[in-house]
This record gives sequence, C-alpha cells and structure tokens, in this order.
Amino acid sequence: MKLVPSSSAEDIVAHLQTLRNEANIAGMGRFGIDTATALGITTPQMKTIVRQVGKDHARALRLWNTGLRDARMAAILTADAKTLTKTEARRWAGDFNSWEIVDTAADLFTQTPFWKELIAEFAEEEREFMRRTAFAMIAGAVVHNKQEPDATFISYLPLIERHAEDSRNFVRKAVNWALRNIGKRSRTCHAPALALAEKLAASTDKTARWIGKDAVKELTSDNVLRRLKE
Repeated sequence: MKLVPSSSAEDIVAHLQTLRNEANIAGMGRFGIDTATALGITTPQMKTIVRQVGKDHARALRLWNTGLRDARMAAILTADAKTLTKTEARRWAGDFNSWEIVDTAADLFTQTPFWKELIAEFAEEEREFMRRTAFAMIAGAVVHNKQEPDATFISYLPLIERHAEDSRNFVRKAVNWALRNIGKRSRTCHAPALALAEKLAASTDKTARWIGKDAVKELTSDNVLRRLKE
C-alpha cells in the first residue's frame, strides 16, 4: 500500500500492520521500550511514512486514539504544534508509557506557545513518564529553541535540583540530560550548570550524586570546554 497525504488513520494503521517485525519488537524490549502494542516499525520506515502522509492534526489525534505504539509515534510526527492544544498535550502525556514516546513528543511540545507551562506542570506530576516529559522538554528546548534567551534555561536549574533525588530510572536520566544540555548551551549557561552539577556530586543522596558526577564529567570535558571557547 502506498500512502499519500489523503491517507486516513485507518490506512496508516493497516500499512503499519503489514510491516510488523517480531525481531524488531524483541530488540525494542531490550532497550526498555514498552512493546505491549508495538509493531516493530524501524526509524527509516517511520520517516518514509511520515514523509508520504504529511502533517494532519485531526488524523494525528485519531492515530493516537488507536493506542498502538507505532501509530502513536506516527501521530506525534504528523501532528501540528501550532494546532495542538494544552488539553491534547496533557491527555497524550497521561498516556505515555515508554521513554522513546516521551522523548519524541517532548520535541513536539517544545514547539507549542505554551511549552513552559507544560514543563512546570509535568515536573510536578508523580507519574514517572509525565515527569520525564518535563525534563526531556528542557533538554530538547535547549537545543531546538535557539531564540530563547539563556536566562530561561538557567531558571530551570532550581527545578532540576528539586527533582535530582527522584531515583526512578527514566526520571533521573532525563534530569541529568537536562542539566548537561543546559551546561553545554553557552558560556553563560555553563558556569551555573556546572556549579549545580558540582553541588549535586557532593550530595549524600545516591541519585543526586550520580546526576551531578555524570554532568561534571561532561561539562568539564575537553570537547565541551573547547566548543564553548569558540
């Protein structure tokens, strides 16, 4: 089946099902991806599908509602950040059950006009993947929202510190990711991020200490320091 911009959500799901790959599903499971509804679609295959069907926000919402992992990935990649509402973003985030869905959606969410509100809200959520979303959004916005002033990202350092003791795997890794990305953004961001990393590295809390030490290692590396001097 060749997909086209007019393809329906049902057409896309039917096509995805023809690509089901058991070996890929097993491989995804080894990387900590929830495979309960996965079809094992590869990244190149998904990119081809997205290119063929293009953006369609209403269709993306229908794809999300199927509950299928790969249809949801297609939904994120074909949704329109300018059309996405806060209610829709919150509903999707409430369904998150796997880190790769979170990280893909985080890039979409950071392109909305209300991305800062979502970060503040999701960071206070107790659910693991919703909290991860907040820090994945910070990490992504540091890279993609180039017009955003450094001060915005420096202002997230207290939030990072507040949640640095969350020992859940997918949260602590995202908190660490956000801290490292802030520190690498610019010379202005580097000093306060490194200061926090060093403070966390000296913490009595095991999780905060790991986050801090790992961030210090990268933020003091020759590659990072050289790039910031350029």
